[in-house]
Amino acid sequence: MKITVESILKAHLNIQNVVYKTATQYNPNISEVYNSNIYLKREDLQLVRSYKLRGAYNLMKSTPVEELNKGVVCASAGNHAQGVAYSCCSLKVKGTIFMPNTTPFQKVNQVRFFGKEYVDIQLVGDTFDDAYNEAQSFCEAHNMTFIHPFDDQKIIEGQGTVGVEILSDVSQPIDYLFVPIGGGGLASGVASYFQGLSPNTKIIGVEPEGAPSMKVSVEKGEVTRLSKIDKFVDGAAVQKVGENTFSICKEIFAKEGNEIITVPEGKICTQILKLYSEEAIVVEPAGALTVAALDSYKEEIKGKNIVCVVSGSNNDIGRMQEIRDRSLMYEGLKHYFIIRFPQRAGALREFVGKVLGPNDDITRFEYSKKSIKEAGPAFVGVELSQKEDYQVLIDKMESFGINYTEINKDPILYDYLI
Repeated sequence: MKITVESILKAHLNIQNVVYKTATQYNPNISEVYNSNIYLKREDLQLVRSYKLRGAYNLMKSTPVEELNKGVVCASAGNHAQGVAYSCCSLKVKGTIFMPNTTPFQKVNQVRFFGKEYVDIQLVGDTFDDAYNEAQSFCEAHNMTFIHPFDDQKIIEGQGTVGVEILSDVSQPIDYLFVPIGGGGLASGVASYFQGLSPNTKIIGVEPEGAPSMKVSVEKGEVTRLSKIDKFVDGAAVQKVGENTFSICKEIFAKEGNEIITVPEGKICTQILKLYSEEAIVVEPAGALTVAALDSYKEEIKGKNIVCVVSGSNNDIGRMQEIRDRSLMYEGLKHYFIIRFPQRAGALREFVGKVLGPNDDITRFEYSKKSIKEAGPAFVGVELSQKEDYQVLIDKMESFGINYTEINKDPILYDYLI
C-alpha cells in the first residue's frame, strides 16, 4: 500500500465540509518548561472530540452507494465508533457498532448521540480485539461493509489530513512531530504526508507502556500480537496492529532520527491532570500520550519547533479517581499496604502517632478485628507530601517491627484490591 501526498490531499477535499479544521496552537507554558516552541494539534476539539472522524468519513464517502445501502459495521474502543456513528447519520446509512464491554459509558453514550436512529450498538468482550472478531463475523454473515478503525487505505489517508492542517498552520520548519500510535492509522497517514512535504521533521511515535504493539512489531520485523495488554489507555491499546499500518510504520521508523517510544500509564495520568489544571485542556489517556513523551526528549528539543498531536478528549469523569491514583503512585506519593496489626489496645494509635510522618495522610483504611487471632490485617492507603518520605515510612515500620506487605509492588494484589 502506498500513501501519497496527493491521495491525502484528495481525502482532505473529500472531508472538508464535515470535519472541523482544528487549531495547531502554540502553547507558551509548555514551551517555557522545555525551552522550545511547542505546538499542540488540538484534535480534542474535533467535531466528535477525536481525529477518528476523518478516516471514517473519508472511507464511507469513498464507498459506492450501493454498498453503503447494505449497511456498515465497525469495531471500536470508542473514538472510531463515534466517527462512524456521525458519518452514518450524516450520510443516512445504517450502521452496527461493536464495542468492548470495558468502553467508558461516556463514549458509548456519545456514539448513541452522534448516530441517533442510524446505529445499533453491540457491547461484546473485554478488549478491542474481542469486539473486532465479533464485528468481522457479523459483517460477513450479513454481507455489509466493514469500516476498519485503522488498517484501510482510505482510513489512513483520512487520518493523514491532520498533517495537512499542521503544515498549513505552522509557518516555520517543524523539527519534531510527536504522534500517538494505537493501531497505527494516524501515525501512518500523518508521517506519510510529512515525509513528502517536510522530510527533515523527526517523527516520534508514542505508545502506552502497557500496549507497545507497534514498537514490538517493528523491532521483530513482523506484525506481532501481544499476549496481554494494559487496557487503561483505551484509545491506543490494541493487541495487534494492522498489516498495512505496520508496513508503512516499519519504513517510517527505520529512518534515522525517527523512533517509537513508550510512556508509562502513570506518567500519562500525571499529564492528564497537568493539562487540565494548568492549561484547561481536557484529554483522554491517549490524548495525553505525546505531551507526556516530551520529558524523554527534553535535551534534544531545546530551541526546536515541536508539534504534539493531542488526539482526543473523550474521557469519562468516572475515571478521574483512578487517573489521580495512578498519577500519585507513579510519582511515588501514594502507597497501599496490608498491615497486620497486633490485636491489642493502642496498636493503631502507635502506627498513627509514631510511624506516620506529620504530613502523611491515611486515604484508605479497612480493618475487621477478629477475636480468635493474634493479629488482624488492615488494608491501608497512605498519601505522602513528597516521595522522599516513602523510605522514612518504610524505615519506621521496620524499626517498630510492623508486619506489612506492599500492594504497589504486587500486581496481582493491586489488581484485586485496588
